[in-house]
Amino acid sequence: MKKLIKYMCALTPVFVAALLQTACKKDGGYHDATGTNSKFAGNTYEYLKSKPGVYDSLLAVINRMGLQQTLMDSNVTLFAVTNPSFQLAINNLNTLRRQSDKDPLFLAKIDGVQLDTMVSYYIIRGKKTTDSLLLQDGLDLPSVRFGYPMHGKVVKISASGLNGGGPDVIEFSNTKRSKFVRNWSTTTTGSNNISTKNGIVHVVSPDHIFGFDEFVSRLTFVPPPPNLMTLIGGKLTVLRDNNGGPDNGEGSKKVIDGDDHTKFLAELQGRLWMQFELNEPAVSGVYTLTSANDAPERDPRAWTYEGSNDGKIWTELDRRSNFFFEERYQTKVFRCPNTTPYKFYRVDITELRDGGLFQLAEWTINKVK
Repeated sequence: MKKLIKYMCALTPVFVAALLQTACKKDGGYHDATGTNSKFAGNTYEYLKSKPGVYDSLLAVINRMGLQQTLMDSNVTLFAVTNPSFQLAINNLNTLRRQSDKDPLFLAKIDGVQLDTMVSYYIIRGKKTTDSLLLQDGLDLPSVRFGYPMHGKVVKISASGLNGGGPDVIEFSNTKRSKFVRNWSTTTTGSNNISTKNGIVHVVSPDHIFGFDEFVSRLTFVPPPPNLMTLIGGKLTVLRDNNGGPDNGEGSKKVIDGDDHTKFLAELQGRLWMQFELNEPAVSGVYTLTSANDAPERDPRAWTYEGSNDGKIWTELDRRSNFFFEERYQTKVFRCPNTTPYKFYRVDITELRDGGLFQLAEWTINKVK
């Protein structure tokens, strides 16, 4: 101890003061989120353009989908996806395509309908800073083009071994129109609150895959097997038809006309079934439903798929609940483990997304390969 005091006394007063000041200074290096609360003099689109090598892929998609003006003059919050996120998505897609001996796909040729829906997830109506997302359960964030329900919540990440001792990040989620968080797909931000003339930019972490978990599945749609309605033929009946009858512009026959730009529209009144009697019994282990052109609240949300040989006694083959189409004109393929040939098949709808008016563009019953 005496040696230490003697050593300290030998130091100059200025050096000692500097040493003490350095020792007492707090370490702020672990707690500042990069880019937080910065300002950019231009609009949101110009901000992306000002970062060459960072947002090139996002800009390419925005330009292709005609969203430039939205990012120039609308009050929006952009969860900005960087180039690595697109690279991950494209690599995953083309790895799968190579396994099927298919040519690779790139952003310029990817299905525009699917791409439009996915990029819209990241553009939110209004200016949403982290302060607006501090509610315990976060905040619902409708997308700017389709009003798709995304969700944002501010959390603190761990740092220096301290749980919750790091910077604020946003948990940004695709809710998949589900009330249950376990069904959501979530990513986080790396930088927050970049202010532009017309909006707020939060930068999504580079390990995020563009499109959340839907990019590959949306772009590798496998067509269903042959449609038994056209292959064998038969007769359609419904519990309740459009007021104008089955041949009306939105009558029941539109649901099997092979045109997804027409639709069957009718009152649900608690229940509505569509039944098809085949000319001869056949095995169906697959069926499809296609969403109509507008009003997502009219989509079926819960139903059963059933088979019968007399049109009276029905066997349940498949049951769906809390189902949502992500977009318009979207065909969903449903499979069930049926091995019995039935003469009658029906979809018995018991719940819609909202309201009491049902619509559907197309329904098919399909054979097992």
